Amino acid sequence: MAKPSIFSEKDSDRIIEMAWEDRTPFEAIALQFDLNEAAVKVFMKQNLKLNSYKLWRERASNCHTKHAKKRVDGIDRFKCTLQRTISSNKISKR
Repeated sequence: MAKPSIFSEKDSDRIIEMAWEDRTPFEAIALQFDLNEAAVKVFMKQNLKLNSYKLWRERASNCHTKHAKKRVDGIDRFKCTLQRTISSNKISKR
């Protein structure tokens, strides 16, 4: 039996989307959904197929832009021009 999620289906889809995006740091997910990096890993493991989870973990661990502190100086954030219309992202409205 599947565990009930505290997130709506829309929020769950957005968390997964943000986690897969190379330029979205874990800090942005934490700010918007109150999930730290460890919680995102658990969330992804529960919501992805095993092989998809393994691919994501490998990709996320090798991507230096997934952590705000590891980014190149001068890149504070990434904001797509369509961000608000795509996801109603709360961060982009600040």
